[in-house]
Amino acid sequence: MISLEEVLNTVNHSREKRNYFANLILDNPKLLPELLIICAKVDDEISCRASWGLEFLCKKDLEAILPYLDELIAFIPKVHQHPAVRPMAKIYECLIIAYYKEKSTPVRKQLTKTHREQITETCFDWLITDQKVAPKAYSMTTLYLLGTEFDWVHPELKITLENNYNASSAAYKARSRMVLKKLS
Repeated sequence: MISLEEVLNTVNHSREKRNYFANLILDNPKLLPELLIICAKVDDEISCRASWGLEFLCKKDLEAILPYLDELIAFIPKVHQHPAVRPMAKIYECLIIAYYKEKSTPVRKQLTKTHREQITETCFDWLITDQKVAPKAYSMTTLYLLGTEFDWVHPELKITLENNYNASSAAYKARSRMVLKKLS
């Protein structure tokens, strides 16, 4: 039997490889706790490949991670390598969209107020620190939706987006304009 780390060493950025890996975990749910342990090795490059696989798994079956939200939300703020930050920001966006827009019953039962507060904090951190555009864009969407529950989020989000606007890339500005328009 080959180990999960050995399989991860064959995973690259290709859709085909990430899809294969996500299906492997979905077909063998007992591997999910081990995958999360590998994702939490934030200083190791393998955590990036594990994060890509976890993101694809979440896109296919978000409910698979619900029993592990405590562990996931505990280590995500420590993730610092961009190839891992981007998928983690996407996972947060998927969770929050499922919670607020889709009103997914399983997600609404499992994603606690404490989880949502921790997600809010991490997304603001991604917005104000040196991150690439993708995690910032996912964070904007996530924070906009969280702001429908937490009164203080929209005013802070607006200030943050306005303050960072001029010094940001075209992609950041485009997403920022969309969110600022919704906030007006």
